[in-house]
Amino acid sequence: MKKRIGSYPRVRIEGGSRAVVSQAGGVLLVETARKTGLDQAISAALAPWRKARAVHDPGKILLDVALAVAFGGDCLADVGMLRSEPAVFGPVASDPTVSRLIDALASGGPKALAAIRTARAHVREHVWNLAGQAAPDAGGQVIVDIDGVLVLAHSEKQDAAATWKKTFGHHPLMAFVDHGRGGSGEPAAALLRPGNAGSNTAADHITTAQLALAQLPKKYRRGRQTLIRTDSGGGTHEFVAWLAKPGRWLSYSVGMTITDAIHAAVLRIPATAWTVAVEPGGEIRDGAWVAELDGDCLKGWPAGMRLIVRKERPHPGAQLRFTDADGMRLTCFATNTKDMPIGALELRHRQRARAEDRIRAARATGLRNLPLHDAAQNQIWLEIVQIALDLLAWMPMLALTGPARLWEPRRLRLRLFSTAAQLVTTGRRRILRLARHWPWTHLITDALARLDTLPNPG
Repeated sequence: MKKRIGSYPRVRIEGGSRAVVSQAGGVLLVETARKTGLDQAISAALAPWRKARAVHDPGKILLDVALAVAFGGDCLADVGMLRSEPAVFGPVASDPTVSRLIDALASGGPKALAAIRTARAHVREHVWNLAGQAAPDAGGQVIVDIDGVLVLAHSEKQDAAATWKKTFGHHPLMAFVDHGRGGSGEPAAALLRPGNAGSNTAADHITTAQLALAQLPKKYRRGRQTLIRTDSGGGTHEFVAWLAKPGRWLSYSVGMTITDAIHAAVLRIPATAWTVAVEPGGEIRDGAWVAELDGDCLKGWPAGMRLIVRKERPHPGAQLRFTDADGMRLTCFATNTKDMPIGALELRHRQRARAEDRIRAARATGLRNLPLHDAAQNQIWLEIVQIALDLLAWMPMLALTGPARLWEPRRLRLRLFSTAAQLVTTGRRRILRLARHWPWTHLITDALARLDTLPNPG
């Protein structure tokens, strides 16, 4: 009997081969950028920042950094991953060139940000048209979730400050377009704020909502077909009045703080007025009920606002708050939707929790920290993160089906992007041969086939 040495086979390691390409699955994002026209749009938007006789296109540089972030990078230097594979990603600028571009865009201020955001909005509308029934507006409504994100800082960076959680860093406010149960979501806005920025600052919510609406196709920038959802941070008089302003007429579903008046009104609700809460499949949600409040609780708020409260048995181990009543956890939200029962409205508002999934994906895609020092530089970094998240949302929406459509960035990287391949040159063509034994090779080839059927951008 031969004695085993360890649990894994020993292999000999040698370097120097040029025939193997790492991160070969990243061609999915490259092809997505090409088919959607994102590369052309970003290049055209950043043309004013291209110096005479410059070798590298600023749009290509910015998109290369976004690709590196989509593959898991968290700093500008991680673009070196793409530089090592010129056969797949083309010529990639050096680290100093990348840094100079970020400095130039940061110096450009609002003009540079507007150029990048306009290009993203133009491409987004095109992508939704390509996606058809898989697009987030296929049902005739677009849902935008606004939520804050705490980003820790481990050094003295501009605008870094103590946060409400007694940490140190920044407190960006972000907006995401919800793709529903059958998809993920995509970023629509990111407003960089100091760490001590308030969670319920109405002016910041209005600015973020304006940025998010500008990312939507023009027909969704006003009107009831666009729903803005927030937690209780958005439940302020100024923000709700802005959403309901005549001529804007946006739908909203915003969390509300349980005030003394609301608490007293809940205690006066008769038992017969409570309606059972429901689950997405239509079944009853065990231990949860909803009711609608009126009267004095609505004084001072815009006309047409409905105030809905939910009471629910707390989860095991959860501690009750002083705003809860009769051993039940109370939550409240306001909406101006009139043609839906309160059970369906409460379910719709509860699904705002999907924004937490989007925040988790953003943290895993460049938002774990802000790597630069100046606030203007980090705002450019937030735009890069959003481009990376756009690609990670658009590629599954256009090319993946089934359970893979719901994969988050970390799973996409592990199963698809990290795939290795052999580079074969025959005639004037370069061919990537993916490993036949890789369990998800068929997903990559099928996705590339679907992208190939899309029309090339004009």
